[in-house]
Amino acid sequence: MTVPRIRALIAATVAAGALAGCGSAAAPAAQAPLPVAETAAASASAGPAAAAPVVVPASLKFTGKTLDGESFDAATMAGKPTILWFWAPWCATCASEAQSISDLRDEYAGRLNILGIAGLGNNKDMHEFVSDLEVGTVPHLDDEPGRLWKKFGITEQSTYVILDRAGKVVVRSYLDDLQLTTKVKSLVA
Repeated sequence: MTVPRIRALIAATVAAGALAGCGSAAAPAAQAPLPVAETAAASASAGPAAAAPVVVPASLKFTGKTLDGESFDAATMAGKPTILWFWAPWCATCASEAQSISDLRDEYAGRLNILGIAGLGNNKDMHEFVSDLEVGTVPHLDDEPGRLWKKFGITEQSTYVILDRAGKVVVRSYLDDLQLTTKVKSLVA
């Protein structure tokens, strides 16, 4: 997908007033949503000096393949607030969110995890989306089969699943840029 084509998709979405999400009947069938959290992180009262091991919550017990075919273990994200961004390469709303995702990555580097989980498309188009929209500093998983979409109960793109430090799901929905930024600020504070 070329940059002009993506820009045209964004313009068409804005003109149609469809910024509330790109729902799709083709989304993978949802299974039971992931439990909110099955574990808690180490006691917050211990303070930063305590070197307690990070507990991996159920929400981060998954693996996948990056767009380049490398193995990825979500357990590496335990202990920090995390945004799971479920997107599709043809989704104009997803394209319009790319700049916010990139900005959040830059502003909160080291304090916030962001993971793109691409579905409803092929790997070539996923690569073009990441390249054209310059979100390559964020890791992205190729979930063409929809395994992770099902795990998290995602039925449409663009959807955010936001986890607090303990891995508790605090958001599972579409958010506009202001809502996303506000939620991140409260979690990272």
